[in-house]
Amino acid sequence: MTTTEAPPAETEPIEIAKFWKNRKGDAVVVRLTSYNGFDLVDIRTHFTDKADGKLKPGKGFTCNVRLLPELSAALDRATTRARDLGLLRDEKP
Repeated sequence: MTTTEAPPAETEPIEIAKFWKNRKGDAVVVRLTSYNGFDLVDIRTHFTDKADGKLKPGKGFTCNVRLLPELSAALDRATTRARDLGLLRDEKP
C-alpha cells in the first residue's frame, strides 16, 4: 500500500524571486502561496512605503499553480518575440 503525502497546510508564502522594477523603489515579487486550500503563484508589484521605508504589496496577478507551466511558456514566447523585435538584448538578468 502506498501513501500519498498530503499537500502542505497553508503556511507563509515562499518567495521565489524579487527584482527592482524601477528606480522609485518599486519591486516585483514572485511567490508561491496558498489560500482556501488552493496552491497559487502570486506575481505582485511592491512599493516602498515613504513612512517606514518597507516594501508594501500593490497590484498583482495570482493564479492556480497548476497553470504555472502555461504561464511560463507564454512568458518564454514573449521573451523570444521581444528579442526578435529588438526590444531585448541577449543579456541575462
